[in-house]
Amino acid sequence: MTEMNVHADLCVIPLGVGVSVSRYVAECQRVLQEAGLKHQMHAYGTNIEGEWDAVMAAIKRCHECVHGLGAPRISTSLRLGTRTDRQQSLQDKVSSVESLVNGK
Repeated sequence: MTEMNVHADLCVIPLGVGVSVSRYVAECQRVLQEAGLKHQMHAYGTNIEGEWDAVMAAIKRCHECVHGLGAPRISTSLRLGTRTDRQQSLQDKVSSVESLVNGK
């Protein structure tokens, strides 16, 4: 297998920066945009899809940038999913469940 795609659910939490973290979240969103990765922010993190190495490099870059903004510590939650039997996008996963909810 030469390329492995991954779905990631990423939540980067800067510590020691006060209560509001929106500027740090915004910086991570910029990193993902610059990396050209498909991503969707949600209330408690960001879903990302792409090639394994590109996703992992972007996550590392998020940490570098958040530290660069002055966060002395970062706690990150990361959930990963891969599959080899077929291609599936994040939207495919959501659409599959929505079709069942809507009785289709």
